[in-house]
Amino acid sequence: MALQDLTPQLRTRLNRMERAVGWFVLIAAGLLLAGFGYYLQNTAARKGWFLQKFNYQTSLNNAAGLKEGDPVKLMGFNVGEITKIIPNEPSAYFGITIEFAVKRDSKNYPGYIWDDSKVKVNSDLLGNRFLEITKGSSGVPTILEDTNRAALQMLRWKEIKAARKEQTEQVRKEFPGLEQTNATAFAWRVKDQLEQLTQSEKQRFYTNVQQTYWIAPLESPAVNERLEQLVGQVEAALPNILNITNKINAVLDNSAALASNLNIVALNAQPGVSNFALLAGELRGPGALGEWALGTNSQQNLEAALANANLLLAHTDTNLVALMESFGDSLNNLAGITSNLHAQVDANTNILSSISQAVINTDDLVQGLKRHWLLRSAFKKPPEADKEAKPQRVTSPRNGGF
Repeated sequence: MALQDLTPQLRTRLNRMERAVGWFVLIAAGLLLAGFGYYLQNTAARKGWFLQKFNYQTSLNNAAGLKEGDPVKLMGFNVGEITKIIPNEPSAYFGITIEFAVKRDSKNYPGYIWDDSKVKVNSDLLGNRFLEITKGSSGVPTILEDTNRAALQMLRWKEIKAARKEQTEQVRKEFPGLEQTNATAFAWRVKDQLEQLTQSEKQRFYTNVQQTYWIAPLESPAVNERLEQLVGQVEAALPNILNITNKINAVLDNSAALASNLNIVALNAQPGVSNFALLAGELRGPGALGEWALGTNSQQNLEAALANANLLLAHTDTNLVALMESFGDSLNNLAGITSNLHAQVDANTNILSSISQAVINTDDLVQGLKRHWLLRSAFKKPPEADKEAKPQRVTSPRNGGF
């Protein structure tokens, strides 16, 4: 049915419906475009499409678990992504070259990357590997930023590598032994030398041309390789473990046999122990075996002997006291005698001379008796004494002999 065949009222309603549908389509298209634009904006912010990027590269021997587009981390943040994974020549030291881009945003992550930074190849429990850049500590920045934050220059890695080697040797010569005693101080001295050198010769070490800076790797084996190594070690240790378990089983068997033998010994010794207990009971108490062996009179005699010994000890103690008192009286008497003798000597001064004269006279008398013809034989000396005796002059005790 043609549009002219409709009534005016139907045509008016149809025009209103067409305008409403048109507005709905326009609004839906606008919302779709706005959502698509918001998605592009977020994707560009996340991917860093409109941010300035700096190209870096590293070398590995194994790129398993890595692919283009994987994130690159710095201090736990995603700072870039892997752009290329290129195999090297067969004669090269490293087998794989990996290029990645680090974006420059408000946090300026490239400013943390210095010439002493390293690229670590980490892996998670699922075997996924990713690149992580370590923050520089004792080097110079790979990106030189001016005060206006507009002109950026990248470090030449070959020149800085040669300069670091040269400055390290120079510091070793200036401070011998510092590297072994204080490695931190040695690294900071090398850092100061490099900073002064790069600031004085910026054109030599930095370039405005976009280039790729190479960072030394710190590659770690993947989780599957570690698991294989662990399984190999376990397989190598299994024979020893089985040998140990066999020895443990043998020890347990021997222990069980020993326990059974001890049980038999204990059962055999049980009658003897019970008999010994009965024997000990028979030796104790009145009417026991001990009393029967010694007899009733032996016990009474023993008690009497002990009583007599006690009395003897008491009498001995009393007699000893009396003896000591008598000995004290004797000492007192002796002291009195000696005191009287001392008094007599003090009173008579000539008594010592008289006693001496009496001793001399007695000696003269004895000598005269020895020489008398009648009594000479009584004082005859033995033959040996005559041989050994020397001839003496015969003198009289009274000036002239006998």
